[in-house]
Amino acid sequence: RCLLIAVALAACAQPRVEPARVPGPAALQLFILAGQSNMAGRGVVEAQDRVVNPRVLMLNRSLAWVPAIDPVHFDKPIAGVGPGRSFALALADADSSARIGLVPVALGGSPISSWRPGAEDGATGRMPYDDAIARANAAMQRGELKAILWHQGESDSVEPLSNMYESRLRALIERFRKDLGKPDLPFLIGQLGRFDRAPWSPAKSRVDSAHRKLAAEMRNVVYVSSEGLTDKGDTTHFDAPSARELGRRYAAAYLAMRSK
Repeated sequence: RCLLIAVALAACAQPRVEPARVPGPAALQLFILAGQSNMAGRGVVEAQDRVVNPRVLMLNRSLAWVPAIDPVHFDKPIAGVGPGRSFALALADADSSARIGLVPVALGGSPISSWRPGAEDGATGRMPYDDAIARANAAMQRGELKAILWHQGESDSVEPLSNMYESRLRALIERFRKDLGKPDLPFLIGQLGRFDRAPWSPAKSRVDSAHRKLAAEMRNVVYVSSEGLTDKGDTTHFDAPSARELGRRYAAAYLAMRSK
């Protein structure tokens, strides 16, 4: 009996050994894809757009991480090729260790007035800003938020909305950063499509000027050119090759910003 007690006391005196922790999946570099239809994508999906890259993922409608294939977005049944996937592939090519996570939140037709807390998009009944914050918070359980890609402004390229666009976008950028807890979060603004068959109105030029001005004035805000890109025949939406090229331009702009 004494021997048993001695053994028990000796066992209690031994330091507790914690079980080995199994490392989880590699953290994702997260990017929010926000705005309206040209970010959501309206290009025709081809076989190349559905080739899986195991290091490029997207958060689907059900908040599950799945391989990023087009359409990345699900805002409307007509969603197609946008800039998001080619952006992520370019980042993966630039860093063989990177794992990219796309967070699609763009909503076709949404004016900037619907991108604020509690605001509802009149055409769809959805709340794009609230949805974006909720999806971003869910995504951040698996990685670190690196930037927001923004392409929006067609719906505000009318009078009198274009006159209010600069102040509204400035407030939106600051709100995103505050609500996501990232005061220096990069914000990349894609230029609206400038197509030969559809000259810009003064209102659309005013929206473009707002994009350029905020990129010049605000920290970590970058303007991404769409010069030379073409539409899909509707003078509004980029065709698939142009959408892919725009994504690569976003990537180049992001990598250039990061290198500084």
